[in-house]
Amino acid sequence: MFGKTSVQSLLDTDFYKLTMQQAYLHQQPNTQARWTFRCRSNEDLSSYVAPLREEFEALSQLYATEDQLAHLRQHYPFLKPDYLEFLRLFRFNPNFLKVSALDGQLVIEANGPLLHVSPLEIPVLAAISEVRNRHRYPEVDADTIHKSTQGKIRQLEAFGDKVDLSDFLFTDFGTRRRFSFAAQRMVLEQIKSALPQHFAGTSNPHLARELQLRCQGTMGHEWLQSHQALNYRLVDSQKMALENWVKEFRGDLGVALTDVIGVDAFCRDLDRYLAKLYDGFRHDSGDPIIWGEKIIKRLEELDVDPTRKRLVFSDGLNFEKAVQIYSHFRGRINTAFGIGTWLMGDFGVNEPMNIVMKLTRLNGQPVAKISDSPGKTMCDDENFLRYLMQVFQVQGSVQQQVLEQFNPHH
Repeated sequence: MFGKTSVQSLLDTDFYKLTMQQAYLHQQPNTQARWTFRCRSNEDLSSYVAPLREEFEALSQLYATEDQLAHLRQHYPFLKPDYLEFLRLFRFNPNFLKVSALDGQLVIEANGPLLHVSPLEIPVLAAISEVRNRHRYPEVDADTIHKSTQGKIRQLEAFGDKVDLSDFLFTDFGTRRRFSFAAQRMVLEQIKSALPQHFAGTSNPHLARELQLRCQGTMGHEWLQSHQALNYRLVDSQKMALENWVKEFRGDLGVALTDVIGVDAFCRDLDRYLAKLYDGFRHDSGDPIIWGEKIIKRLEELDVDPTRKRLVFSDGLNFEKAVQIYSHFRGRINTAFGIGTWLMGDFGVNEPMNIVMKLTRLNGQPVAKISDSPGKTMCDDENFLRYLMQVFQVQGSVQQQVLEQFNPHH
């Protein structure tokens, strides 16, 4: 159903919001969560509070149509009947969202059942991006978007003249920071037509259905973070999150996210059992080459053949960076690329924002994401952050950078 908001339907989101919502329904139906917004680029968005409140109110009008539910049932058999019945009844509740401005910064917090609050993340971010771009870049029109995207397409074709790109694959991961819904749809239509041998689909279920594309996605940081506050020893939380995901999806959606506590801690937790269960691993922070080499080394230590696994790269990519990474690992391990902000938000004449909304509390307990990139850490409790780093042996310069970001005045 189409609402008055820049978000077009309940399925106009990232696919992993549906898969994680199913896992929460089955495994964490009663957990309470807090989500916190952050504009990493520190842009003053405080003047958009009123239009954003209208956008968020309009989200409550969205629901899954019978056609959409039938499409999910037909194409994604790992989405279970009881979850699809839940989705039929599901509505966004704007009462879970608090929106205000403080010292020139937009402040957004979501509090409520994780099952209901987690799905707000993507529509909230997409709405912020579209409202801001509507006001700030009214000159970016269909012609601008078309020309910019044609330039990107020609760039990849030019790389193909120098490098064998026969198994180079990329997916659109751009919903949360897209310039607008209309821009995302236009770009998808262009690249579907121009790059069919390289374009693997989109993470947006609404657009995948409308444009007959494959929908891609696995797990987000929140899945692993949530396990830090469940009834497990903290040191076991990452392993339990990975095992519980497999219990839910039984071999589908087999790409593990590696940077919730950093790749070194992930590799220590990656035993032969998990390495054989998972099809691949996703990179979302830190140096991609160093990261990939660490994953390959760990697989080889576990006597698991890297050429049967896949590395999925999704951190701030454009075609140039993706082709460099692809060329480095080609023949040693399979690769795929999730390209978001550059593809869907950057058209050469505008400046995209770096905005995120992350889980920061579960059942009143702090949870954290300790990234492999300085500046991407999310937590609201320094004592918990220190304890988590101690438990997972996060030391040296990484530890120092995390604490400096948390409290820059120290």
